[in-house]
Amino acid sequence: MTPAPRILMAASEMAPFAATGGLGDVLGALPPALAALGAEIHVVLPAYRTNTSPAAHGPIHTSLWVPRGEGLREVGLRTLRHRDVAVSFVVADEYFGRDGLYGDQRGDFSDNAARFAFFAHAVMALAARLEPPPDVIHCHDWQTGLVPALLRITAGPRLARLPTVVTIHNLGYQGVFSADVWPLLGLDRRYFTPQHLEYYGQVNFLKAGLVFADALTTVSPRYAEEIQTPEHGHGLDGVLRERRGVLRGIVNGIDTTQWDPRRDPHLAAPFSADDLSGKAACKAALQRAWGLPIAPRVPLFGMVTRLAEQKGLDILAAALPDLLAHDLQIVILGRGDERYERWLQEAGRRDPSRLAVRLAFDEALSHQVEAGADAFLMPSRYEPCGLNQLYSLRYGTVPVVRATGGLDDTIDDVDAVPDRGSGFKFSEFSAAALTATVRRVLARYADTAGWQRIMREGMRRDHSWGRAASTYLDLYREVLARR
Repeated sequence: MTPAPRILMAASEMAPFAATGGLGDVLGALPPALAALGAEIHVVLPAYRTNTSPAAHGPIHTSLWVPRGEGLREVGLRTLRHRDVAVSFVVADEYFGRDGLYGDQRGDFSDNAARFAFFAHAVMALAARLEPPPDVIHCHDWQTGLVPALLRITAGPRLARLPTVVTIHNLGYQGVFSADVWPLLGLDRRYFTPQHLEYYGQVNFLKAGLVFADALTTVSPRYAEEIQTPEHGHGLDGVLRERRGVLRGIVNGIDTTQWDPRRDPHLAAPFSADDLSGKAACKAALQRAWGLPIAPRVPLFGMVTRLAEQKGLDILAAALPDLLAHDLQIVILGRGDERYERWLQEAGRRDPSRLAVRLAFDEALSHQVEAGADAFLMPSRYEPCGLNQLYSLRYGTVPVVRATGGLDDTIDDVDAVPDRGSGFKFSEFSAAALTATVRRVLARYADTAGWQRIMREGMRRDHSWGRAASTYLDLYREVLARR
């Protein structure tokens, strides 16, 4: 049997150290899943001052010499073991020793191009130091998009043939900067062309990865198709169509140790597909804590999300008066655009017996919403993969989703496939379609036995990381064979 490869994984986030969303969650779960299959995984991250784990602020073990301008900059490197994975933190306080990963309350940091260009060079320096060297470098999102370009254009013979994989977690974020940042990249000016890093007169970090990587992945098969279209390609659909031969979608998994209703410490009571009794206690606890009437037979809809247009907040706003005219309750947890925060707060004050809102990112509350709700709303404009619908399936909370990206790949509509339906889907991005789908939910919810069949169907599905990790291992072997 072919030995599992050594993978250097470069990313800007990894739970539990630093995470703002799905990217951090994926990096927190995929590397240990790969390690469980025998792979040797080494993750490299920025040493943010806001890293939440004390271990990330431990002693510096060694240093790297990283190119900066015309010279070299010595940076510290902290390395630790986390769930059978080596994790190294690049210590450069002028770039990462500040509050926030990418910005603060005033917006994105003005020097993000310099910060993540430097980080890409640090990844290269670490790859050159490792002994034995990695077999593959796996880069995630725009913050590491320069790595494949640097590897192909500037690397010495030890690294020049090392294959790279780039995963697109959300094409809407590309790392686009003024052409003035070019001197920071360490690349010859002849690569500032439409065939390489130039993007409508600017520099695009993600495009560098898309052009130079040996393989491209994204987080669901449907999203891999969608990003090759003008509607969802965010200006890079042409590049992705040219590279469609090396692009594939691999559905994310979830960390089933952290998301397990049988053992979740955040819940009022445990439950499982074989014993759903504890879910009623979770629902009552959620209603009580959020100030809603405790009503066991009133359907309770949950939503945990960034309050942003991508997440369908505009059609939810248009549909909400119709939704609240029905006998139901809604709880919404999240932060985001000020206009949506203000609108939700006002709507909650107008109808406190049906709508409860918490403007926060809170891990414990997100678990409690997933466990206590009967159904979960995800009316996304687009959704590369989505994790909350997978958490919902595991917690017997029936997803109500728009058929886009990973939502379409992971949810079977109960009317389209009655024998194995796990949720409710709608295609048209409109308030009318969302409202009509909620009416379908209400009709089904009235049949208690039928509703529990839908719950159990979702709870028994396997969305752990094992299958996705195995697919990534196959991909690593493919790019190694091609090289």
